[in-house]
Amino acid sequence: MGVRTARGGRRTRVVVAAVAATAFVGGCSVGVPDPAAPNTPPVTSGPGTPTITPGHDAGAVAARDMPFSAGPALAHGVPVGLSEDLAEAPQWKQVVSNAGGTSRYQKSDGCQVAAGVRQNQWPLVAADDRASTAALFAYLDPTILPAYLKPASLRWGGERGKPAPAVDVLALERAAKPTGREAGRATAVLARVFGEAGSSVYVSASCPTAAALAAARADIAQWLTVVPPG
Repeated sequence: MGVRTARGGRRTRVVVAAVAATAFVGGCSVGVPDPAAPNTPPVTSGPGTPTITPGHDAGAVAARDMPFSAGPALAHGVPVGLSEDLAEAPQWKQVVSNAGGTSRYQKSDGCQVAAGVRQNQWPLVAADDRASTAALFAYLDPTILPAYLKPASLRWGGERGKPAPAVDVLALERAAKPTGREAGRATAVLARVFGEAGSSVYVSASCPTAAALAAARADIAQWLTVVPPG
């Protein structure tokens, strides 16, 4: 399955097994911007002027879990963000900060992570956020079926070091290949499309071993935060 845009219906195919490993050096672009939509600056977790939507209680939405079924509770077109707190986790350092909406991190054990937000994701929006997220993975690699994707979660707002609500994402994990370009590295990609907000977030990780990847995913779950719309 591919996503057809206004640029001649061209289909981009990216093998997700290589996404996590190449994201650190070459950039991981899972965005599918609508060419007809205006450009939107990358969203970060820093302070800013909130967007007020009449009749919408952003605080209440941020204070509770964000399962796939709760996606319509977001204000239309108001983007989500992604923190850069993984840089503060033990043994991690940030090597790129919010370049084109993507930040990159490296751990002392050789794990590499790219995490970013994309806006104007309307071409991916399907029946609900789960279906839209599956469409994102299919856009990256049409051979990925929804059955391959496993449920996972990230932090949804909250204060660092304290319990926070959770946001549903889908994850694709690949074991290390014995030979070839990705030999010896285990990879995982976590993503969520927020259809009502028109945003997507993704986190790709590449590690030397499956055990290192499991530890990296635990760090990601603890330190990276999806920032609810204001």
